[in-house]
Amino acid sequence: MRGVAILAVLLVHTTTRTLEASGFNLMDFSWTLFLNQIARFAVPLFFIISGFVLELSHKEGTSYLSFIKKRFSKIFIPYMIWSLIYYLFIYNGNHDSLLKVILTGNASYQLYFIPALCIFYMIFPLLHKLYRFVASPFVLLSLAGSEIWFLYSDYFIDKFEYPDPLRIAVLAYFFFIIGMVAARSREKIRTFVNRFKTIIPVSTAIIGIYIFLEGKGRYFATGDYHTYYSQWRPSILIYTVLVALSLYYIFEHTKLQNSFISRFSKHSFFVFLVHVAVLEITWNFIGKNFFDAVNGDFVGKIIFAPIFFAVVASISFLLAKALHKVPKLSVLLG
Repeated sequence: MRGVAILAVLLVHTTTRTLEASGFNLMDFSWTLFLNQIARFAVPLFFIISGFVLELSHKEGTSYLSFIKKRFSKIFIPYMIWSLIYYLFIYNGNHDSLLKVILTGNASYQLYFIPALCIFYMIFPLLHKLYRFVASPFVLLSLAGSEIWFLYSDYFIDKFEYPDPLRIAVLAYFFFIIGMVAARSREKIRTFVNRFKTIIPVSTAIIGIYIFLEGKGRYFATGDYHTYYSQWRPSILIYTVLVALSLYYIFEHTKLQNSFISRFSKHSFFVFLVHVAVLEITWNFIGKNFFDAVNGDFVGKIIFAPIFFAVVASISFLLAKALHKVPKLSVLLG
């Protein structure tokens, strides 16, 4: 699932660049927008996976400091180094201080949710101790209801003015909690997806189409491109859960877990961190000229986004595979 989520992140960012280059011409680039919208489960799924892995692997009796040291060394050291790389070399026009971009995830746009994830890491031991209370039906439904309201308010009424990473934490807490609950409910999930193995993927496809129409419709109604940039919507909460269930069934009943996607997922954190640098370099050297060449062609408008995505994903993966052969480098770079 982590590998699929990373690929979805790359698809979001490469298609977003294509839409920006088109001047937000959503009518002529509807296919690109469709790809962009159906991949919007990516970051919410990361929060689910994080809650799942933490709850599944947590050892009773582990001290808070030991937990923080172990978890933060895996995520925060690479995050700090890549923030520095983006701040100094890729987006060196950033006027915020280095300390501020590290605290807010503002060194590069793909990093924005990591500080919020760190907040959940810090409070996870408390959530783990309170699991029976948090996972009780009434509290869980209350948390779900409040999350849906926050997502609805932020997307349809007025965007929250909370500073990052607090805003992202408010919009993502239920995804993290879903992951924790899923870690203790694996047999129930297996039974559920086997029982509804047809309904779940069909529902996922229907909600995916709705999300595409929602993003497109909101843009034409408001003129604000952030309406289709956002993955923080009530519809995407439902969509992400359905995607997770669909992927769970697929990986449980096929050999895909031994395929390329499995090998890719081993390098997923590095790919996540490096891909925007790859995207920028690729765009400046070949992407921009290629886009200009095919922009007036109907077929070109359809094939450009998948090709650009494939190039960025391939280069990022090959870089990850090569650099991970260097001993201990993954500790620093992810």
